Amino acid sequence: MKVRSSVFACFILVCEVLGVALFLRGFFPAPVKSTLSSNSRLSELLIFNPLISPSARPRPNASLPPRLFGRVVLMLVDALREDFLFGPNGRSFMPYTRHLVERGSAHSYVAKARAPTVTMPRIKALTSGSIPGFIDVVVNLNSHALQEDNLVSQAKAAGKRMIFYGDDTWLKLFPKHFQESDGTTSFFVSDYTEVDNNVTRHLDSTLRRDDWDMLILHYLGLDHIGHISGPHSSLVQPKLLEMDDVFKKIHSSLVSKEADGSPPYLLVLCGDHGMSEMGSHGGSSEPEVNTALLLVSPAFRRKGGLEQPLAVEQVDLAPTLALGLGLPVSQNSVGRVLPQILEELPLRDQLRLLHLNGHQLSLLLRDSLPHYQQDPGWEQFRVAEKAHGSWVKLYLEGNASEILQNVGQKVLKQYLQALASMSAALSRQGLPDILCMARCKTAGAFGFLCGNQTMLV
Repeated sequence: MKVRSSVFACFILVCEVLGVALFLRGFFPAPVKSTLSSNSRLSELLIFNPLISPSARPRPNASLPPRLFGRVVLMLVDALREDFLFGPNGRSFMPYTRHLVERGSAHSYVAKARAPTVTMPRIKALTSGSIPGFIDVVVNLNSHALQEDNLVSQAKAAGKRMIFYGDDTWLKLFPKHFQESDGTTSFFVSDYTEVDNNVTRHLDSTLRRDDWDMLILHYLGLDHIGHISGPHSSLVQPKLLEMDDVFKKIHSSLVSKEADGSPPYLLVLCGDHGMSEMGSHGGSSEPEVNTALLLVSPAFRRKGGLEQPLAVEQVDLAPTLALGLGLPVSQNSVGRVLPQILEELPLRDQLRLLHLNGHQLSLLLRDSLPHYQQDPGWEQFRVAEKAHGSWVKLYLEGNASEILQNVGQKVLKQYLQALASMSAALSRQGLPDILCMARCKTAGAFGFLCGNQTMLV
């Protein structure tokens, strides 16, 4: 009997050790990292040369297709879950913004955030395109400068003049990156008025000026209302109407300053994470991970009515903004460019931009997976690259037949499939939420960090 008890005790001990080890493996995941220099540079981009075989070494070339956008405004409303804009109450919550969704030159998406759905990891995902781990929940309480290659650093290196107002987490992650800034602390969750007034009070004077290229605003009031009284509070509608007025003011200003011959503006509205039915966030429930994402620009086709928002990954915004601004995609980005922003471009430019994104993802795949050549996305990209070479050769020979268009569209689809496959393979490097939930249940006391549990951070 004693032997049985000892065996059972050993079995339980082994299970506990394995549970804790499995939890720590998720808490400190193996990062998806590139082996290249700390930041991508234009001079390091290997632009595809169709006149040499895909197996040969491409020639370095610093040229890129022309940037798609000039002045960019990123308006981040903390805890803007997708149904606040796209749901049945969207027309009463944000009437002007909803009108642009239905009738404007805009693309709307449900951007899926990854757990942990707290602010600092989400800002990292939006700007670097990488997937932070649960250790970032701890770091969220005392953020340090982001050393990883990211959109803000790339914009600064390219001479973009940036202004920021809002959650001071940005100033901790990107110190000395903004030519002008005013940070607001996010920890006074009982305040949902002054925390946003401190952002909006700068708007009128900033929008009148022409000495900036990128304006980033991070509003906290909606998130604080969620923590106080939940997503169905009577305070939610007035706050969203306030955000709608801010969005209208920015959009009207950008439209009035639009000039012939200059690159069009881009206005982005997004959330960093959603909000649970209890008003909190941090876990992986649908209301917490589904955020609203809206891109507005005269470069897009005008909508003819309400369309179902496309489901994308939150990390897809980073490569989209990078390529749209003529910047390199961050080396550790697992995102893929949103193809809808390319629809009005010549087919040659569409293919070049998709290839740039694919080249970056293929390098990251090579550095992250030991058997990367067996990954379907790797092979799909090589096939697309070869077909792209054949298309460009026909293009340079002056072929303007219907065959050229058909071949080009086929290459475009091949690139999109390859990007989707490589992005998915890289994202799987971080353990999926369902495994995280199982780990947390096994690890017992540590279970508050994931699954459907939430945090007030």
